Amino acid sequence: MIGAGVVQIRHELRRPICRAHPRTHDLTHTQESKDQEIIFFKVPYTKVMIIKKQFDESEEIVVSKKELRSFVLNCLEKVSCSPGHAQQLADILICSDYRGHYSHGLNRLHIYVNDLAEKSTLSDGEPIVIKQKGATAWVDGCNLLGPVVGNFCMKLAIQKARTHGIGWVVAKNSNHFGIAGWYAESALQQGLVGMAFTNTSPCVFPTNSAEKSLGSNPICLAAPAANGDSFFLDMASTTVAYGKIEVVDRRGGKRIPRAWGADADGIETQDPKEVLNGGGLQPLGGSEATGGYKGTGLCMMVEILCGIMAGSSFGKSIRKWQTTDESANLGQCFVAIDPECFAPGFGERLSCFLDETRDLKPVDPSYPVQVAGDPERAHMYMCDELDGIVYKKSQLEHLNKLANDLGVHMFKAKKMTSSLETDGQSRIELEV
Repeated sequence: MIGAGVVQIRHELRRPICRAHPRTHDLTHTQESKDQEIIFFKVPYTKVMIIKKQFDESEEIVVSKKELRSFVLNCLEKVSCSPGHAQQLADILICSDYRGHYSHGLNRLHIYVNDLAEKSTLSDGEPIVIKQKGATAWVDGCNLLGPVVGNFCMKLAIQKARTHGIGWVVAKNSNHFGIAGWYAESALQQGLVGMAFTNTSPCVFPTNSAEKSLGSNPICLAAPAANGDSFFLDMASTTVAYGKIEVVDRRGGKRIPRAWGADADGIETQDPKEVLNGGGLQPLGGSEATGGYKGTGLCMMVEILCGIMAGSSFGKSIRKWQTTDESANLGQCFVAIDPECFAPGFGERLSCFLDETRDLKPVDPSYPVQVAGDPERAHMYMCDELDGIVYKKSQLEHLNKLANDLGVHMFKAKKMTSSLETDGQSRIELEV
């Protein structure tokens, strides 16, 4: 193995450091120029589990966020996407990979490019508020890129939460919006509880069904704790997102765990290709015997909050995954809540709850108990110390094809450094 090494983040009890005052953080994502390094939300590192990562220079590369962003913008320019919209999409795709959600990052770029090229998604314009009353609003996304619609709606929800204590905004006529956590994070950085939901193309077999009729319908809730800590749940209503199986397949994986997916007949399978070629996902929990009906219920709950409430397509009426013959017309829901409207001390109590959970005795000391958001913080920590995002080369083969098809230059990989170290409280080491 060439360039083999180990990256290890050592678990230590460390108080988080607030990087930005939650009430004053700048939420502007669209003003950076093409060659400027995007600065993502800085989430403090808390108790980070041990991560042992084998690096193989023949199999993996590290790419700076600046390189990635330039590549994404160049691709979107080729399909006549307006600069402001392209910047918003680039930010969320790269942030997804930065957080470790590779299924929703550059893995999805070709889908947005195809939608724009086929004009099933519009490349310029602004969402429109159709109706609003007090803390609520109904928005027409005007068939724009999902991140453009999502940023517009969450900004509006935050404004309403400032006035009314809560903001609840639903949108119709939207498109795939990336990771739901991006929007909840916007509220979180303002000291608010943020929630985001979306329906998706039908790719899920409801419990006992031989037909796909539900989307993976993500659920996200982010809540601010004291000292910059937070609870950050961002999950699909299925066992895994569809893109995670795509990533396994692109990395050459031959088997997936049970309860992830089903073949074209709705029968559970561990072959990723059977899932991707006519099959679909299982709801969270898998079969009826293991609680899959609960995952089905969660999928339907999100559909009610999004497709039904927003007046968009829903269930089987949503266009098939990765088709461009019609607009997606997705429904989405964005919520911001001001915890100061309720019992005092929300952040302090939540911080106590999070630390109490993290401090539970683990079954295996090598794997301490974590709370929602800790795995993402660990991944961001590693990326920050490496000054870039790690990718499998096989994972990026489809991006090479996209670059060739569009006539743009592929991004360049960074050279791996031999030693990386922080202030001594937590360390990440690369031993070559």
